[in-house]
Amino acid sequence: MDENYNPDIVSVVDEDGKEHVFEELDRIETEDGRYVALSPLYDDPQEYIDDSGELIILKVTEEDGETYLAPIEDENEFDYVGELFEKRLSDLYEFEDEGEEDSDEEE
Repeated sequence: MDENYNPDIVSVVDEDGKEHVFEELDRIETEDGRYVALSPLYDDPQEYIDDSGELIILKVTEEDGETYLAPIEDENEFDYVGELFEKRLSDLYEFEDEGEEDSDEEE
């Protein structure tokens, strides 16, 4: 393991004032904007076990000189950016297509 590994930690405060802490896994810039892929950080190891393992993908916005992370409202934009992150992060993570986890069940 790389002893010099220093993850980028991002703290996000939601609309209810609750702070959430994430590790920034990747960032990209497209013609439509800048985006980050995040993974939650937890204090309790059990929370990692219970976590769904989904990437959190947010758009980077700027307002009055301040940088904010915002949900991607447009479904096509979200799908496009999600695919870009999946390609870039596929060496580090396994991705399942939606509904794939149910494909092993017999009818």
